[in-house]
Amino acid sequence: MPTTAFAVLVPSAESLVAELRERFDPTVKLGVPPHISILVPFMDPAHVTPAVLAKAQEALMEVPSFEFTLRRVGRFPTTTYLAPAPSAPFVAMTAALVRVFPEFPPYGGEHAEVIPHLTVADGDAERASLAALELEEKLRAAGQIKATACTSVVLLENSTGRWKEMNLFKLGEAP
Repeated sequence: MPTTAFAVLVPSAESLVAELRERFDPTVKLGVPPHISILVPFMDPAHVTPAVLAKAQEALMEVPSFEFTLRRVGRFPTTTYLAPAPSAPFVAMTAALVRVFPEFPPYGGEHAEVIPHLTVADGDAERASLAALELEEKLRAAGQIKATACTSVVLLENSTGRWKEMNLFKLGEAP
C-alpha cells in the first residue's frame, strides 16, 4: 500500500551505522537512509496536495532548528537504535504534525509514547542484541555522532516498493 513518512535524515551517521544497517535493518534494501522518524505512517502519496504540504510546512515552522548528537544505544524488544540528544525537538515536530493531522497518529497509534530513534537493527530480538553489542563497540571507538544542525524534515514516499524523497520542509529559525 502506498504511504508517506516524515523523517529527519542523518547522513552524518552513515559511516558508523551503514554496515550494521545493511546486515540488520531490512528497510535499507527499500532505499531508506539513516533517519529519525517524525511521523509514520502518513497518507497515501496520491493524496498529498499543495494544501497538505503547506499545512505541514506551517506546523514544522513552529519548531526551531537545533543541533543534536547520537551518543547512546537504545533497545526495543526487536530493535536496536541510536537515541538523539536532545530528543525534545523531535517529539515537538511529531506533536506539531499530529495537531494539524490528527487522523495520522504516530506509528499508527500502536505506541503511547514517541521515542525518537535512528534504527540500526529491526525485526528480530536475537539479531538486535548482536547489533547492539557491535554498535556499542563502534560508538566507543568513534565517540558520539555530532549531527549537523537539524534545519529540515523530509517527506518520504513509497508508492513503488522503494522509498524516495517527495518534499523538504524547513524548520523555524534557531533562537
